[in-house]
Amino acid sequence: MGRRTVTSPVRLGLIGCGRIAQVAHLPAAEKAEGVDLVAVCDPDATVAAAVARRHDVGTVHTDPAALLADPRVEAVLVAAPDRFHLDLAGAALAAGKHVLVEKPLATTVKECEQLVARVRETGLKLQVGAMKRHDPGLEYACRFVGERLGEVRSFHAWYRIGDLRPGVEATLFPKVFADDERRRAESAVKADRERYLLATHGAHVFDTVRHLLGDVRAVTAAHRGFGRDHTWSALLTLASGAVGTATIAVDVAGDGAEGIEVFGAGGQVAVRTHFPFFRRASDVRAYSAADGAATVPVFADTDAYERQLEAFARAVRHDLPVTPDVTDGLAAVRLIAAVERSAATGAEVVL
Repeated sequence: MGRRTVTSPVRLGLIGCGRIAQVAHLPAAEKAEGVDLVAVCDPDATVAAAVARRHDVGTVHTDPAALLADPRVEAVLVAAPDRFHLDLAGAALAAGKHVLVEKPLATTVKECEQLVARVRETGLKLQVGAMKRHDPGLEYACRFVGERLGEVRSFHAWYRIGDLRPGVEATLFPKVFADDERRRAESAVKADRERYLLATHGAHVFDTVRHLLGDVRAVTAAHRGFGRDHTWSALLTLASGAVGTATIAVDVAGDGAEGIEVFGAGGQVAVRTHFPFFRRASDVRAYSAADGAATVPVFADTDAYERQLEAFARAVRHDLPVTPDVTDGLAAVRLIAAVERSAATGAEVVL
């Protein structure tokens, strides 16, 4: 599939130089075609300066307003914590900047609706950082579902974080610059572990379900807590009428796992998604009943964080649609809220 070349790189500013920026977005920006990172911003001057030195960025700010006032900056990547997404993305749009904002789009449905309205008012691009849409394995699976699977009958999606993950991260991640006081403040915000885990991991699960299978019409969910560990299981009814399940579990003993299986009238597709910092495409096995054979594609270009930045740059430079867009971000947060409400009440939630 051909991709339009960005001959004039999009001049990007980064707001938020924390952990996800340092381990994911900044390394991706160094490699991404069509992107020129011209400024970084973080309220901690020491962290911002250290990040700028590591990635050879010449302009450093501690106030987002200063970055947004910079005429060189065409677009911003918002990698600050979720509770700041509404204000920062909204300010960027008001300043005439296109936005790539980390998932989830915002912390509540109401906040997401405000960003939807602001995007419509400005006509600017807002892409949500559910980078797995740019995983070539999931892209292949999405095409297969649309072209070969036939009527969707059932599906199962899962997202399990294993207790081996901290050691894997310690092996893969570079040294992360951080201020101890801010780290303690963020830990206090995340003390509501149940809400935090559902939002941060549910944003991926539910966006993947919608990307492959379309809108969800109704949710029935259950939750169980085991000290710091939490599990959600949800029955999802699609707008098409198909039913399936989604499970989120944090932590499980040993390795984590992520994936989705979809069964249709004309075939089936199974996707196994790797820990994103392995920079591997999802493993895919697609069976077509018409062919009587399964296909296992192999991919070369596999860094989803890099690919999402490149897709964002193409959308900005060539006025193309972004994916996922602001309405997709809203839909994912609506599903997170529906799971939370159904688990609390024991009732089905109709969207």
